[in-house]
Order: sequence, then structure tokens, then C-alpha cells
Amino acid sequence: MACSIQSIRQRVARYKGNTVRYRATKGRRKTEERRGVILETYPCLFTLYVESQHSKVSFSYAELLTKEVELELIKDNARTSEYL
Repeated sequence: MACSIQSIRQRVARYKGNTVRYRATKGRRKTEERRGVILETYPCLFTLYVESQHSKVSFSYAELLTKEVELELIKDNARTSEYL
């Protein structure tokens, strides 16, 4: 299956409300890794509620396509996980 923005958008929308772990590249050898809940999906971006900071962050679907951001679905707080 070809990976496109449309397929990524549909996959993120399917897991709306679920807990994910995200890893975002922030520049020169800096990465941010946190846990959050997918709040909303919009045509060009999606938002996460970050539990540890009590704040929202947003990412574009293009960042997932280019691997600047990685999402890992956490199932029932277990060790089984799935990458989006």
C-alpha cells in the first residue's frame, strides 16, 4: 500500500481518543518524546493532549509522512504497541 497524506489522515482519525507515544525531531540532535491522547483531527493537522505538561501540541500529517514525527499507539497501557 502506498503511503500518502490521505491514508495517514484516515489512520490517525481512526485512533482519535487513544493514547499514543510520540517522538518529534526538534532540530540538531534534539528529540522530544512524550505520551498523549489524540484529541482532534483537521484537514491539515491533528492535535494531541500531552498528559505530563497539561497542554496541547499539533502536528501536520506531512510530518508523519517525512518521519519528523513518529506515533506509537499504546494499547491498554500494555507493552503491545503499533506504529501509525
